[in-house]
Amino acid sequence: MTRQEAAHTHRIPLNRDRVLRAAVALADATGIDALSMRRLAQELDVVPMALYKHVGNKEELLDGMLDTVVGEIDPPTEGPDWQSVVRARILSARRVLLRHPWAARVIESRTSPTPAVLSYLDSMAGSFREGGLSVDLTHHVMHAMGSRLLGFSQELFDASGPSGPPDPGLAASYPHIAELAATAAHDGNPTVGGGCDDQFEFEFALDLLLNGFESLRRQGWTSARAVD
Repeated sequence: MTRQEAAHTHRIPLNRDRVLRAAVALADATGIDALSMRRLAQELDVVPMALYKHVGNKEELLDGMLDTVVGEIDPPTEGPDWQSVVRARILSARRVLLRHPWAARVIESRTSPTPAVLSYLDSMAGSFREGGLSVDLTHHVMHAMGSRLLGFSQELFDASGPSGPPDPGLAASYPHIAELAATAAHDGNPTVGGGCDDQFEFEFALDLLLNGFESLRRQGWTSARAVD
Protein backbone atom coordinates (compact mmCIF):
# COMPACT_ATOMS: atom_id res chain seq x y z
CA MET A 1 0.00 0.00 0.00
CA THR A 2 1.39 3.44 -0.98
CA ARG A 3 1.52 6.34 1.47
CA GLN A 4 -1.33 8.07 -0.35
CA GLU A 5 -3.46 4.90 -0.13
CA ALA A 6 -2.60 4.54 3.56
CA ALA A 7 -3.48 8.17 4.21
CA HIS A 8 -6.77 7.73 2.37
CA THR A 9 -7.54 4.63 4.46
CA HIS A 10 -6.91 6.56 7.68
CA ARG A 11 -9.27 9.28 6.51
CA ILE A 12 -12.16 6.81 6.13
CA PRO A 13 -14.31 7.33 9.22
CA LEU A 14 -14.85 4.34 11.46
CA ASN A 15 -18.50 3.31 11.49
CA ARG A 16 -20.50 0.22 12.34
CA ASP A 17 -20.61 -1.07 8.77
CA ARG A 18 -16.85 -0.79 8.36
CA VAL A 19 -16.26 -2.54 11.69
CA LEU A 20 -18.58 -5.43 10.78
CA ARG A 21 -17.17 -5.90 7.30
CA ALA A 22 -13.64 -5.92 8.65
CA ALA A 23 -14.67 -8.49 11.27
CA VAL A 24 -16.23 -10.71 8.60
CA ALA A 25 -13.06 -10.50 6.47
CA LEU A 26 -10.90 -11.30 9.50
CA ALA A 27 -13.03 -14.33 10.42
CA ASP A 28 -12.89 -15.52 6.81
CA ALA A 29 -9.10 -15.28 6.84
CA THR A 30 -8.27 -16.59 10.31
CA GLY A 31 -11.38 -18.42 11.56
CA ILE A 32 -13.92 -17.34 14.12
CA ASP A 33 -11.88 -18.62 17.09
CA ALA A 34 -9.06 -16.20 16.28
CA LEU A 35 -11.38 -13.19 16.20
CA SER A 36 -11.08 -10.79 19.12
CA MET A 37 -11.82 -7.12 19.64
CA ARG A 38 -8.11 -6.45 20.06
CA ARG A 39 -7.19 -8.26 16.84
CA LEU A 40 -9.97 -6.46 14.96
CA ALA A 41 -8.76 -3.11 16.29
CA GLN A 42 -5.28 -3.91 14.97
CA GLU A 43 -6.71 -4.70 11.54
CA LEU A 44 -8.52 -1.36 11.50
CA ASP A 45 -5.51 0.45 12.97
CA VAL A 46 -7.50 1.88 15.86
CA VAL A 47 -7.41 1.48 19.62
CA PRO A 48 -9.77 -1.25 20.94
CA MET A 49 -11.94 1.28 22.76
CA ALA A 50 -12.83 2.88 19.41
CA LEU A 51 -14.72 -0.29 18.45
CA TYR A 52 -17.03 -0.06 21.46
CA LYS A 53 -18.61 3.09 20.05
CA HIS A 54 -20.07 0.87 17.31
CA VAL A 55 -20.45 -2.58 18.92
CA GLY A 56 -21.09 -2.95 22.63
CA ASN A 57 -19.30 -6.26 23.11
CA LYS A 58 -18.15 -9.44 21.37
CA GLU A 59 -21.67 -10.91 21.25
CA GLU A 60 -23.04 -7.80 19.59
CA LEU A 61 -20.16 -7.97 17.13
CA LEU A 62 -21.04 -11.57 16.25
CA ASP A 63 -24.71 -10.65 15.79
CA GLY A 64 -23.74 -7.83 13.46
CA MET A 65 -21.35 -10.06 11.51
CA LEU A 66 -24.12 -12.60 11.07
CA ASP A 67 -26.51 -9.94 9.80
CA THR A 68 -23.83 -8.75 7.36
CA VAL A 69 -23.42 -12.28 5.98
CA VAL A 70 -27.16 -12.98 5.75
CA GLY A 71 -27.48 -9.70 3.87
CA GLU A 72 -25.44 -11.29 1.05
CA ILE A 73 -28.17 -13.85 0.31
CA ASP A 74 -29.97 -13.12 -2.95
CA PRO A 75 -33.50 -11.74 -2.66
CA PRO A 76 -36.38 -13.90 -3.92
CA THR A 77 -36.60 -14.14 -7.69
CA GLU A 78 -39.58 -14.84 -9.88
CA GLY A 79 -40.03 -18.43 -10.93
CA PRO A 80 -42.55 -20.79 -12.51
CA ASP A 81 -43.56 -22.15 -9.09
CA TRP A 82 -42.90 -21.66 -5.39
CA GLN A 83 -40.51 -24.61 -5.26
CA SER A 84 -38.09 -23.10 -7.77
CA VAL A 85 -38.20 -19.74 -5.96
CA VAL A 86 -37.48 -21.30 -2.57
CA ARG A 87 -34.85 -23.65 -3.97
CA ALA A 88 -32.92 -20.82 -5.63
CA ARG A 89 -32.98 -18.75 -2.45
CA ILE A 90 -31.76 -21.58 -0.25
CA LEU A 91 -28.95 -22.46 -2.67
CA SER A 92 -27.95 -18.79 -2.64
CA ALA A 93 -27.82 -18.98 1.17
CA ARG A 94 -25.68 -22.08 0.87
CA ARG A 95 -23.20 -20.32 -1.43
CA VAL A 96 -22.95 -17.47 1.06
CA LEU A 97 -22.28 -19.80 3.98
CA LEU A 98 -19.65 -21.67 1.99
CA ARG A 99 -17.90 -18.33 1.48
CA HIS A 100 -18.03 -17.75 5.23
CA PRO A 101 -17.56 -21.24 6.78
CA TRP A 102 -17.63 -19.88 10.35
CA ALA A 103 -21.14 -18.42 9.98
CA ALA A 104 -23.02 -21.69 10.57
CA ARG A 105 -21.37 -22.03 14.00
CA VAL A 106 -22.37 -18.49 14.89
CA ILE A 107 -25.96 -19.12 13.77
CA GLU A 108 -26.12 -22.21 15.98
CA SER A 109 -24.69 -20.29 18.95
CA ARG A 110 -27.31 -17.52 18.97
CA THR A 111 -30.00 -17.75 21.64
CA SER A 112 -32.43 -15.77 19.46
CA PRO A 113 -32.51 -14.80 15.77
CA THR A 114 -30.83 -11.56 14.75
CA PRO A 115 -32.85 -8.94 12.83
CA ALA A 116 -31.47 -9.99 9.43
CA VAL A 117 -32.14 -13.67 10.15
CA LEU A 118 -35.68 -12.86 11.26
CA SER A 119 -36.24 -10.82 8.10
CA TYR A 120 -34.91 -13.68 5.96
CA LEU A 121 -37.10 -16.26 7.70
CA ASP A 122 -40.11 -13.98 7.38
CA SER A 123 -39.44 -13.67 3.66
CA MET A 124 -39.09 -17.44 3.30
CA ALA A 125 -42.38 -18.00 5.12
CA GLY A 126 -43.89 -15.48 2.71
CA SER A 127 -42.64 -17.49 -0.26
CA PHE A 128 -44.35 -20.60 1.10
CA ARG A 129 -47.58 -18.69 1.69
CA GLU A 130 -47.50 -17.13 -1.79
CA GLY A 131 -47.02 -20.64 -3.17
CA GLY A 132 -50.36 -21.66 -1.74
CA LEU A 133 -49.25 -23.39 1.45
CA SER A 134 -51.60 -22.82 4.36
CA VAL A 135 -50.44 -21.09 7.53
CA ASP A 136 -50.66 -24.47 9.27
CA LEU A 137 -48.55 -26.27 6.67
CA THR A 138 -46.06 -23.38 6.48
CA HIS A 139 -45.58 -23.59 10.25
CA HIS A 140 -44.61 -27.25 10.02
CA VAL A 141 -42.53 -26.70 6.88
CA MET A 142 -40.40 -24.12 8.67
CA HIS A 143 -39.76 -26.63 11.47
CA ALA A 144 -38.98 -29.44 9.02
CA MET A 145 -36.53 -27.32 7.04
CA GLY A 146 -34.67 -26.03 10.09
CA SER A 147 -31.13 -24.93 9.28
CA ARG A 148 -31.58 -25.92 5.62
CA LEU A 149 -33.47 -22.65 5.18
CA LEU A 150 -30.12 -20.94 5.75
CA GLY A 151 -28.18 -23.28 3.50
CA PHE A 152 -26.63 -25.80 5.86
CA SER A 153 -27.60 -29.03 7.57
CA GLN A 154 -26.55 -30.46 10.89
CA GLU A 155 -25.05 -33.91 10.49
CA LEU A 156 -25.40 -36.58 13.17
CA PHE A 157 -21.65 -36.91 13.56
CA ASP A 158 -18.40 -35.86 11.91
CA ALA A 159 -17.04 -38.64 9.74
CA SER A 160 -14.97 -36.39 7.50
CA GLY A 161 -11.77 -38.39 7.81
CA PRO A 162 -9.91 -39.80 4.83
CA SER A 163 -12.04 -41.83 2.46
CA GLY A 164 -11.14 -45.29 1.29
CA PRO A 165 -11.99 -48.94 1.83
CA PRO A 166 -13.56 -49.53 5.25
CA ASP A 167 -11.48 -51.20 7.93
CA PRO A 168 -12.16 -54.97 7.76
CA GLY A 169 -12.80 -55.14 11.50
CA LEU A 170 -15.35 -52.33 11.36
CA ALA A 171 -16.92 -53.81 8.24
CA ALA A 172 -17.48 -57.08 10.07
CA SER A 173 -19.19 -55.31 12.97
CA TYR A 174 -21.14 -52.75 10.92
CA PRO A 175 -21.75 -54.33 7.51
CA HIS A 176 -24.43 -51.92 6.33
CA ILE A 177 -22.38 -48.83 7.19
CA ALA A 178 -19.41 -50.40 5.41
CA GLU A 179 -21.58 -51.12 2.37
CA LEU A 180 -22.73 -47.49 2.24
CA ALA A 181 -19.18 -46.17 2.68
CA ALA A 182 -17.89 -48.34 -0.14
CA THR A 183 -20.46 -47.06 -2.63
CA ALA A 184 -20.60 -43.39 -1.57
CA ALA A 185 -20.03 -40.73 -4.19
CA HIS A 186 -16.88 -38.64 -3.79
CA ASP A 187 -15.82 -35.08 -4.49
CA GLY A 188 -12.61 -33.16 -3.98
CA ASN A 189 -13.65 -31.43 -0.76
CA PRO A 190 -16.23 -33.47 1.14
CA THR A 191 -17.86 -31.97 4.23
CA VAL A 192 -20.74 -34.35 4.86
CA GLY A 193 -18.39 -37.11 5.95
CA GLY A 194 -16.86 -40.27 4.58
CA GLY A 195 -16.14 -38.66 1.22
CA CYS A 196 -19.77 -37.97 0.31
CA ASP A 197 -20.59 -35.28 -2.23
CA ASP A 198 -21.85 -32.59 0.13
CA GLN A 199 -23.59 -30.47 -2.47
CA PHE A 200 -25.39 -33.44 -3.99
CA GLU A 201 -26.55 -34.66 -0.59
CA PHE A 202 -27.81 -31.21 0.35
CA GLU A 203 -29.76 -30.75 -2.89
CA PHE A 204 -31.10 -34.31 -2.73
CA ALA A 205 -32.60 -33.73 0.71
CA LEU A 206 -33.80 -30.25 -0.24
CA ASP A 207 -35.65 -31.51 -3.32
CA LEU A 208 -37.09 -34.41 -1.37
CA LEU A 209 -38.51 -32.01 1.20
CA LEU A 210 -39.85 -29.49 -1.31
CA ASN A 211 -41.56 -32.21 -3.34
CA GLY A 212 -43.08 -33.62 -0.17
CA PHE A 213 -44.38 -30.21 0.88
CA GLU A 214 -45.96 -29.69 -2.54
CA SER A 215 -47.64 -33.08 -2.30
CA LEU A 216 -49.10 -32.12 1.07
CA ARG A 217 -50.27 -28.77 -0.31
CA ARG A 218 -52.14 -30.51 -3.13
CA GLN A 219 -53.77 -32.86 -0.64
CA GLY A 220 -54.94 -29.96 1.50
CA TRP A 221 -53.03 -31.43 4.44
CA THR A 222 -53.59 -30.02 7.92
CA SER A 223 -52.06 -30.93 11.24
CA ALA A 224 -55.59 -31.36 12.64
CA ARG A 225 -56.19 -34.27 10.26
CA ALA A 226 -52.76 -35.71 11.03
CA VAL A 227 -53.65 -36.24 14.69
CA ASP A 228 -57.19 -37.59 14.11
